[in-house]
Amino acid sequence: MEELDNNQKKLPIQEIDYFKIARILISRWYWIVGSLAVFILASNLYLWYTPKTFATSGIMKLEEKKSEIADLSNIITAGSERGTSKIQSETSVIQSRTVILNAVRDLDYQISFYVEGRVRTSELYPLRPLEIEKLTFDSVNFYRDLITFKPVNKSTFNLTYKIAGNEVSKNYIYNNPVTIGPTAFVIKKPGYLNKNSVFLFRFNVPEDLVGRVQSNLRTAETVKYSNILSLQLTDANPQFAADALNAIMKEYLIYDRSRKTQSASQMINFIDGQLKFLSTEVKGAEKSIEQFKQKNKLMEVSSKADGVLTKAKDLESQQSLLKLQLVAIEDLKQQINKDKNNVNLNLNIGGGTLDQALTAAVEKLDILLSQRAELSKTYTGNSTQIQEINRAILQIKNNALIALNGNSNSLSRSISYINSQLALLNQEISVLPGAERDLISLKRDFDINEKVYSFLSEKKLEAQISRSGILPGATIIEQASPNYWPVAPNERDIQRSAIIFGLVTGLGLIILIRILNPYIYDKETIESLTTVPILGVIRKFPNLIDEDNAQALAISKPKSIFAESVRSVRTNLNFLASDKKRKIICVTSEVAGEGKSFVSYNLASTLSLIDKKVILIAADLRRSKLHRTFKVPNDIGLSNYLSHQNELDDVILNSSQTNFDFIVSGPVPPNPSELLHTQRMKDLIDELCTRYDIVMLDTAPIGLVSDAIPVIRLSDINIFVIRSGKSKFNAATIPQRIAHEYNLDNTVIVLNAYAEDILHSRYYTTKFTGSNYGSSYYYYSDYSGYEASGYYTDEEKEKWWNFKRWFK
Repeated sequence: MEELDNNQKKLPIQEIDYFKIARILISRWYWIVGSLAVFILASNLYLWYTPKTFATSGIMKLEEKKSEIADLSNIITAGSERGTSKIQSETSVIQSRTVILNAVRDLDYQISFYVEGRVRTSELYPLRPLEIEKLTFDSVNFYRDLITFKPVNKSTFNLTYKIAGNEVSKNYIYNNPVTIGPTAFVIKKPGYLNKNSVFLFRFNVPEDLVGRVQSNLRTAETVKYSNILSLQLTDANPQFAADALNAIMKEYLIYDRSRKTQSASQMINFIDGQLKFLSTEVKGAEKSIEQFKQKNKLMEVSSKADGVLTKAKDLESQQSLLKLQLVAIEDLKQQINKDKNNVNLNLNIGGGTLDQALTAAVEKLDILLSQRAELSKTYTGNSTQIQEINRAILQIKNNALIALNGNSNSLSRSISYINSQLALLNQEISVLPGAERDLISLKRDFDINEKVYSFLSEKKLEAQISRSGILPGATIIEQASPNYWPVAPNERDIQRSAIIFGLVTGLGLIILIRILNPYIYDKETIESLTTVPILGVIRKFPNLIDEDNAQALAISKPKSIFAESVRSVRTNLNFLASDKKRKIICVTSEVAGEGKSFVSYNLASTLSLIDKKVILIAADLRRSKLHRTFKVPNDIGLSNYLSHQNELDDVILNSSQTNFDFIVSGPVPPNPSELLHTQRMKDLIDELCTRYDIVMLDTAPIGLVSDAIPVIRLSDINIFVIRSGKSKFNAATIPQRIAHEYNLDNTVIVLNAYAEDILHSRYYTTKFTGSNYGSSYYYYSDYSGYEASGYYTDEEKEKWWNFKRWFK
């Protein structure tokens, strides 16, 4: 063999084999199929057991309409300005508990009927297979659990229910009272009912269904920044979803109209209070004027006094109207401070106008107060939801009060200006004659009260006309209708996902097993880890081998692939140490169980067939099994010879095969490593070289103990055995490390028990080119794919239906 410095050797070139990668991925196709089957089965079970959910939708247009009557009187209804958050505010109202509770009351909710299937229980709404009349029903305390109805005959039926956790089953007569807990009812005799018909029913109150509707209601703008609102309700019962959504839209219109009417009603009540006071004042002032005229015999005042009176009446009328607006502002401030559940603006009675910010703030405050009232039915005052809405209410209240104080100050300044003008007029009146001056004073009070009274009466009429003409601020464009195509679970998406996850899981499992694999399986892996040449690949024997390897398989099965692979190693051995007539061959491995004794025995057997005198020495003085292979006692062996207890001829044993002798290890000595280091061991090998062509030593694992080191240094050829699927990656680096440490150039590797397994094979192909190709590499084959060639008649062809071979 050409001697090369191990430090100068390079790893062979390896190129990615994409075809091999594809073969690796499909090598465990049954894993992929199994994974697909599991996920598809799981998806079908999920679809089978998961209730289907149906969705229905409706469309509303939010708008502020003026009534025709209001248009005639040029009156705009309260809250006509649409705020920037109108859509958000109205969706909160639509989803509020009040609107949904009123909507549920419009449904046929009192009794729910169900039919029990093999997988799940389904609601029968709107069908009512039984006519049930309530006799005693308390909306707070009633029987809430399911009751199972089953007909017995034409006149009786059976009810099954639970009381205090115990199941009760009783027969009852149609049209007779039935009492279960605090609830009493009558089931009327049906016209026709199959005896096998079984129904379940339960009693409801509106509050029981609010959560079911509220949690599944969704609203959104059809187009951003538009006033078109889309409403969607999902439920397991498509008819219930459609009926509930239509009822919600209807109740919202009623609620919206009621909310707008409330503002006009509050204005009318305010005006009524003022009119009641002014009515008394007008009548008293009129009577005082008549009495004064009769007493003083004064019919009219002078033209000068009349002009002053007219100016004073106009100013004082304006003053009265401004004071009315101040009263309205104070009323609104009291509403805000008292923390009522609703607040309404009534500031247009004086003909004045307020800024839009105040109008929007009061409208938003009204909505938040309503929302808090609804949330208070569910949450406590310390909950996060209530605290957040309280903070928003407080902020809006502060802003509204600041705006109201600003308006109040503006009105006060206007009143102060009018008072200064009235002071000048009063100076002119003070110079008039006394009787005329007194008459002017009486007429001033009368005319002012009469003018304010007339103004308020006109405003009351306008408010009444406005209230009667108020229309809802929304229109239902599209009613909801039942949609019998489920939106969840989505069968196509789930089945598609199952297929994808099945493929990914199957392929991922293959990749994961490869990544986690720490073992060497093929020659390409060894070639990627070390520059030590591979002498050959010994195939895995397909059948079970006895524990002691008592049968030389290379001899007993000469036409098997295994035997041919051993002969291939034998052939390559001839090229090693070719200058020596007699060769010393040492066989070792990293750890026990990698088949070094098995390789030694079969290789020595085949060498003896080519007229070579071979002796196999069990040089593993600790745990040798060679005596079991030859079925001889281990009383006298190598350890006896090395310890001078016996002579050489005493320990050499003859096998049943010509040209093949062996020496067993003998009893385990206390110092096996020291015995192998003695001069007597060297003398033994020298003596055997004079008698045999090949001296083969089966040594201890080099990765566990150092016993094999002296033998390795004496050998002409060192065979390092790596077992496919047993040896780890680190094992391939040991021969090169030992060769470098002891300056050896006679180390080779034999891959033992190789069986083609695409899953763990390396996806690189080795190419020997340039300086990497030479006598350091040998011809060998792993014989993959040749089992059915007809040359190996000792091989038992595995049938395709032998599933066990898939899990080897």
